[in-house]
Amino acid sequence: METQKKVAVIGLGNIGKALANNLVNNKHHVIVATRNADEANDFAAQSGGFAKSTTIEDAINTADIIIPAIWFGAFKDFFNDNGNSLQGKIIVDVSNPIAPDGNGGFKKIIGEMESAGELNKAILPKGAKLVKAFGTLGAGTLASTSNHEPEKDVLFYASDDMEINNDMEEVIRKTGFEPLRVGGIDQSIRIEVFGDLHEFGKLGKAVNIQEAKSKL
Repeated sequence: METQKKVAVIGLGNIGKALANNLVNNKHHVIVATRNADEANDFAAQSGGFAKSTTIEDAINTADIIIPAIWFGAFKDFFNDNGNSLQGKIIVDVSNPIAPDGNGGFKKIIGEMESAGELNKAILPKGAKLVKAFGTLGAGTLASTSNHEPEKDVLFYASDDMEINNDMEEVIRKTGFEPLRVGGIDQSIRIEVFGDLHEFGKLGKAVNIQEAKSKL
């Protein structure tokens, strides 16, 4: 029997906390780590034993799948600081390359035809594998539509390495969603903010598998 992959969520902001909660609610063990150790400890204490808090360094060393729930601009430093430890790991990029536009909305902070997924792939530590996932829905929707009935809603993902897709899809299912691959990392722009498969883009909402497949 295949051993369940160990998952670490690093950062407990809106997205990180939603993901970690979804895993815990589906009785999937998760490692949580953040610069604020008390925050991680408090989350673990309320998880019913399904979350373990530790340092960021230990989380990376222990887990097979690393979910850095950090903003797009922090990935370069994260990769530089942890490059050796990230070799052989699956790294899930949840980021969206946006910032407040000063008018109550958001603007893209990279080129119109650029994606966070492709830019992060270009600086990926040697030996690590990248998946783009979990950033296609806002934090509120990630929390509120997990385990939607009668049909689960879809979480799109993009990956170049077909060997890791089963592991990634299992994690997505453990967050209460149905996985659907859109293609390689070069398709990341479709599932980032303003993309045609993003909640805050042309798609406009969470969708079930039939609706999602009709959009591909």
